[in-house]
Amino acid sequence: MDAQTRIQEENVELHREALLRTPVEHFDIAAVDTRPILAMYEQMRFTAAELSRAYRILSAGLADEDCCLFLSLAGSTSAAGCMDIYRDLVDAHLVDAIVATGASIIDMDLFEALGFRHFHRQDDLNDDQLREHEIDRIYDTYIDERDLRVCDETIQKIANGLEPGAYSSRQFIREIGRWLDNEGSEYCKKDSLIAAAYRNNVPIFCPAFSDSSAGFGLVAHQTEHPDAHVTIDSVRDFRELTTVKTSFKESALFMVGGGTPKNFIQDTVVCADLLGHPSRMHKYTVQITVADPRDGACSSSTLSEACSWGKVDRALEQMVFSEASLSVPLLASALFHQHAKDKRKPRNAAGTLSTAQNTP
Repeated sequence: MDAQTRIQEENVELHREALLRTPVEHFDIAAVDTRPILAMYEQMRFTAAELSRAYRILSAGLADEDCCLFLSLAGSTSAAGCMDIYRDLVDAHLVDAIVATGASIIDMDLFEALGFRHFHRQDDLNDDQLREHEIDRIYDTYIDERDLRVCDETIQKIANGLEPGAYSSRQFIREIGRWLDNEGSEYCKKDSLIAAAYRNNVPIFCPAFSDSSAGFGLVAHQTEHPDAHVTIDSVRDFRELTTVKTSFKESALFMVGGGTPKNFIQDTVVCADLLGHPSRMHKYTVQITVADPRDGACSSSTLSEACSWGKVDRALEQMVFSEASLSVPLLASALFHQHAKDKRKPRNAAGTLSTAQNTP
């Protein structure tokens, strides 16, 4: 390497360090009680009134002793500073099961559990320049691509240590939680969402699990072990999630964004009926989204539309058309301060799955 090339590479490294210097900090729902704000919102209209009613609906679901609350996550709110919110809701027994994108669980939560961070956008570089610096962008946040590769390798390592066979995403994510609690405990963040879910027996389902850093790690694992390897069974995911749904008399949905997680959890009602185990429609339902319903997409479809499919009861449903990093902290903080002190009993949703469903 000549001197000029070495100097150029050193300059790139210095610039990378400057770009990745201000980490995103996560909202602390325990630090502020937003119930008075939502009480005032109730007297207002437009989105303020929607958010206030969403709080009352979810609060009623949490107070219902026969109800299991599902958190559905899509989008990048975790990267934006909401990750600790979801973890704190799990630790306070205010979330009983999670359906999420692989990106939310792996590229954001496991990524930060490994000690990495998301960063503020620092410079108005174009995306070609960011690629040269090995920096990935999510709107106004940066991620170090080199750190993401470590995330890929960690998934591969965990898969390499498991018995070959077909796992549901829930089973595999539970193994990640076990790894974080044991092997990775010396250097990993101990308060990640995956770790909290593992400790509290809260199952996490990722119906499109491979559409994330997990996919890269599992491809590497299968390439390394072509004849006997771990694979993800999305049909088992659906069966297990339906089992959780039918194990409770009532259910509540707190949906952040839409996408596959939204449809997956709603479809459990139809699946249960198909299997001859009719289940009530989801009774308490809230969705936070900025998607426009006019294109007919699932992400933006209204909850009243879901009623036509037999998925959602219209009596207690609320669409909140708001950007989630604004509304989720307000709503989650109010729920936390309303119900954490009530010491809501954990529903042990993972316990509804049989021993056979907990082994590949």
